Amino acid sequence: MYLSSAVRRGIAVLTAAVLLFLYAPIAYLGLLAFNRQRSIIFGGFTLKWWGVAWRDHEVRHALWGSVQTATMATLLALVLGTLASLAVHRYRFFGRTTVSFAVILPIALPGIVTGIALNAAFRQILGVKLGFFTLVVAHATFCLVVVFNNVVARLRRLPGNLEEASADLGGDAFQTFRLVTLPLLRSALFAGGLLAFALSFDEIVVTTFTAGSGFTTLPQFILGNYSRPQRLPVVNVVAITVVLLSIVPAWLAQRISGDVSSAR
Repeated sequence: MYLSSAVRRGIAVLTAAVLLFLYAPIAYLGLLAFNRQRSIIFGGFTLKWWGVAWRDHEVRHALWGSVQTATMATLLALVLGTLASLAVHRYRFFGRTTVSFAVILPIALPGIVTGIALNAAFRQILGVKLGFFTLVVAHATFCLVVVFNNVVARLRRLPGNLEEASADLGGDAFQTFRLVTLPLLRSALFAGGLLAFALSFDEIVVTTFTAGSGFTTLPQFILGNYSRPQRLPVVNVVAITVVLLSIVPAWLAQRISGDVSSAR
């Protein structure tokens, strides 16, 4: 499709304006993490607040909580998402489409709806005390979606004759999965796991409803301390750390998926 130079320039300007609107506040937040002053007005560079944040017991406790939660939720999502994708892709059964829809639904629901529903399920129906276990299960419900989508997409592109050849050579279902299917799914699982970790690491709404009072994550630390002027510099450091620890896995997952697609 031919576009005039004026239209191309207009699209370029509009794209630049949208990107500036999206990422300029994040860039300024990164600048405030090195701000000498305790305000939102930049007054010179300093590394002081990074040291203060690292020595802060509350920050370190929240960081460890986020890492623990994201890691466990990712592992659970990898197992359940892989099994669900294999079942939906390989087998034909009554309700198959409904199962697929139910698996991906949590990512489409508002976080506050998911949080309230899980809180009610844990406390009123199951009688489970809110804590680390309920938080991991809650995060796994939406982390599972990205794993499921990644694995299903890869399964649709895999040639079925490889698994048939393994069966013809005497391999049972477990051997075929371990020696043939799993190596072919490895990059999709890795990319899905990275995305799941990033999704869990910066989640705040569902966390608020399912973590209980004895567990804290970095997003919860930010929410609880943002309104305290004396804590603002540390909050800025923690916020940009959360951004980086969410962007890097997402970027790696995109690179892995892109490399595999180009190789094919």
